[in-house]
Amino acid sequence: MNDDNLDLLKGTLDVLVLKALTWGPRHGYGVARWIEDVTGGTLQVEEGALYHALHRLEKKAWVAGEWGVSDANRRAKYYTLTTVGRRQLAVRTDTWTRYAEAVFAALRTA
Repeated sequence: MNDDNLDLLKGTLDVLVLKALTWGPRHGYGVARWIEDVTGGTLQVEEGALYHALHRLEKKAWVAGEWGVSDANRRAKYYTLTTVGRRQLAVRTDTWTRYAEAVFAALRTA
């Protein structure tokens, strides 16, 4: 891992994708841009990893996909957070927050 780019920890991408969809449907590029924007460019999601995550979440019925047309007038699949996905986001946000707080506590130890 290089200092300029942080690799996403396992499971983190799923929770970030779910969070990106809380404000409504987005296509994959929109999800990736949201993650990059809200992290100030610190996290950048590779296309392959993103679409793998979206397909995995769709299989679990945490997101639903529907084809539409993007702002650039191109065919794109838009993903929406499902009720099950919203519940999973709450659970995973709590778990991830507790994990991060524990890591921060250990790192702050003198």
